[in-house]
Amino acid sequence: MLMSPEAPMLAVFTSPGPLVFQLGPLALRWYGLLIATAVLLGLLLAMRLGRRRGIDPNLIADLLPVLVAGAVIGARAYYVALEWRQYQGHWLDALAIWRGGIAIHGALIGGSLATVLFCRWRRQPFWALLDVLVPAVALGQAIGRWGNFFNSEAFGLPTELPWKLSIPIQNRPIEFLNAETFHPTFLYESLWNLGVLALLLALFRAASRGRIQLPAGALSCVYLMAYSSGRLWIEALRLDPLCLLSDPPFCQGGLRMAQLVSLLLICGGALGLWWLYDQRRALPDPSLASGDPNP
Repeated sequence: MLMSPEAPMLAVFTSPGPLVFQLGPLALRWYGLLIATAVLLGLLLAMRLGRRRGIDPNLIADLLPVLVAGAVIGARAYYVALEWRQYQGHWLDALAIWRGGIAIHGALIGGSLATVLFCRWRRQPFWALLDVLVPAVALGQAIGRWGNFFNSEAFGLPTELPWKLSIPIQNRPIEFLNAETFHPTFLYESLWNLGVLALLLALFRAASRGRIQLPAGALSCVYLMAYSSGRLWIEALRLDPLCLLSDPPFCQGGLRMAQLVSLLLICGGALGLWWLYDQRRALPDPSLASGDPNP
C-alpha cells in the first residue's frame, strides 16, 4: 500500500503481483496461499464452536474435504454455466480452474449440497452443523478476497476517493483503459465479511450465555441475510459481474446474477427466521430421508 506525500490520508493499494515466489516450474501464488490459510483457520474456528455446541470436532474434520470439494466444484460449475460463451467449441477449458473463474455463490451452493450429503451419510442434523460452519465461511471469505487484490481482479468502478486501487492496464476492461485507480471492492467485501463474522460470534456467545435463544438454523439465516446485504451493494460497483441475458461490465438490459441471488438469499434468511421465531417451528432438515424422525 502506497501513501501519497501530498495527502497523508490518501491510500493507494497496489498489488505486488500474484506470485509469492517462483522456483523454476514451481510457483506459489498468493491466492492459493490465502485459500489454504482460510481453510485451516476456518476449520479451527468451526471445531472450536462445534465443541461448544456438543459437536465432535472430528466430525467437522471429516467433513472438511467433502465440503471443500463440493465448494470448488460448485464455484466452477456456476461460473461456467453463466459464462458458457467463453467455452463454446473448447469445453475442456472448463476444467482448467487454475486459469481462474469461480463464483462464491456457486461455492455456497456446492458446499451446502456436500454438507447435506455428508449429514445424511453420518446421520447428523444439518442445521446444527451448518450453524457452526457459517462463521468459518465468513472468516474464509474475508481472507480469500485478498486473493483478488494480488491478482488485480474483481475491482470496482474508477474512483478518485481517498482510498483506491491501482490496476495494471492489462487487467482493465477496454472501456476503462484510461482509468488508473478503481474502487477496492475486494477490501469492501473483506471488511464486510469481518463484520459478519463479528456479528455471528457475538450472537453465538450471547446464546451460549443464555441471553438469547438461537434454535438450529437461526445463525445460518442471519449469515445469509448479513452477507447478502453487503454483496448486494458491493456488486453494484464491480466491473466483472456475471450477467444474465447481458454482458459485463454493466449488464445492460439484463441482470447481475450476484445481486439477484443475494436478494433471494436475504428473502430466504428472513423467511427462515420468521419460521423459527414467529411460527416457533424447526426448519425442515434436508439431510433427513423421507420418514426419518427429527434428531
